[in-house]
Amino acid sequence: MARRATIVGSGPNGLAAAVALARAGYDVTVVEASDIPGGGVRTLPLTVPGFRHDVCSAVHPAALSSPFFRAFGLDRIEWIVPDASFAHPLDGGRAAIAWRDLDRTVAGLGRDGRAWRTVVRPLNRRLDEVAEFTGDQLLRLPRHPIVAARFAARMLQLGTRAGRSLLPTFRTDAAAALFTGVVAHANTALPSPAATASALYLLAHAHSTGWAYPRGGSDAIAAVMLADLHAHGGGVDAGHRVTDLSTLDWGDPARGDLLLLDTAPRLALTLPDVPAGYARAVRRYRYGPAAAKVDLALDGPVPWENRDVAAAPTVHVGGTRAEIEASENAVAAGRVSDRPYVLVVQPGVLDDTRAPAGAQPLWAYLHVPAGSDLDPTPLVLDQLERFAPGVRDRVIATHAMTAAERHAFNPADVGGDILGGAFTMMQAFRRPVLSTAPWRTPLRGVYLASASTPPGPGVHGLPGWRAARLALRDAGTPLELDDLFG
Repeated sequence: MARRATIVGSGPNGLAAAVALARAGYDVTVVEASDIPGGGVRTLPLTVPGFRHDVCSAVHPAALSSPFFRAFGLDRIEWIVPDASFAHPLDGGRAAIAWRDLDRTVAGLGRDGRAWRTVVRPLNRRLDEVAEFTGDQLLRLPRHPIVAARFAARMLQLGTRAGRSLLPTFRTDAAAALFTGVVAHANTALPSPAATASALYLLAHAHSTGWAYPRGGSDAIAAVMLADLHAHGGGVDAGHRVTDLSTLDWGDPARGDLLLLDTAPRLALTLPDVPAGYARAVRRYRYGPAAAKVDLALDGPVPWENRDVAAAPTVHVGGTRAEIEASENAVAAGRVSDRPYVLVVQPGVLDDTRAPAGAQPLWAYLHVPAGSDLDPTPLVLDQLERFAPGVRDRVIATHAMTAAERHAFNPADVGGDILGGAFTMMQAFRRPVLSTAPWRTPLRGVYLASASTPPGPGVHGLPGWRAARLALRDAGTPLELDDLFG
């Protein structure tokens, strides 16, 4: 009889763990609260028929560099890799564009072009080493110390007030805003070394593999992983919400059965006999502010004042660096700015499968305090109208999800935090506990496999793969990606 593996949660990390363990010979069941598996990579008709909206994540910068997805087979999905990784509109019809072509970006940034190249070039040339260092290599001595040292120096220079004062990098409002729009993905008070580290990682991808997304919707990722799981004998128990693991029949750990959690780590504390010290450490793990999202069905493209913005599926809306930092600091203090930072995705600019001919879907969220019941629609539309006058007239329908609703929709997004935990330097090392193997719990056969473990948020499958690999190693059958997918 094959050993059993039960995975709670069917996001990309849970599915990565499920696929790996099924290929390793385990009898795998994925338990999912929703009737539709996929977690953060679901695509649904949220507004009106014919429009396909990504429920959570929409663009996936880390997917094409992920060792897991590279081994699994990136060619199983039709990826769209934009020429413009992201855009940042400014008042007066101006805009800064991060083209995938670094030279083109440098040329567009004028006198800050050389500074942009100086920051990005050493990182995008060594993308694999950067990805490794910012993943679980944070927990041990880096294998590429020069890359790590250069990364850390840039993080301190750009992510601290002292560094920005002593060694100013970007002197134009366009370049400063373009960079800060990426930093603000981290949803934390700014400036921040941790958020800057995240931005450098994302920028290395923006000017190399690109900020890609799947044609047809993010559910294409879940579809190919589920197909692989089924092909290797695994299954999904959908519509089964687990709130207490002590009631879940996941087998016998004494005979090698496994339980992997693509959930908030605190769910592990519902198991019996959790050591008190581990329970305290998990309870100390902090969650950050939340995201409130709105999906729009538009009868045509967004009428951006600057036409180059229309070329970029990802757009950071928020104005100047000072405005974005004020917005993020307001959220960290429990408020929402009247002019918030808004992360926008317009997938239809390169994917005509997302909406009826001539129409476009638009995905947008702003940051809010945890548990907020604020409807983001008015603020999002105000900011869009600022840089795209007339966009309100193109709205056919809207669908909003508040932070409180996000938590109810997916309890792993604690308080509406879609990043799996607060973005701080301490929690870069303690995620969710300080350990060289934070995926392993003290309970036999039980592992954490969510974005609350290294390397953190993003659609790359690595927390799930790291947890599965560790579980296989602990079981005495160590397997690497080439063993499973070669």
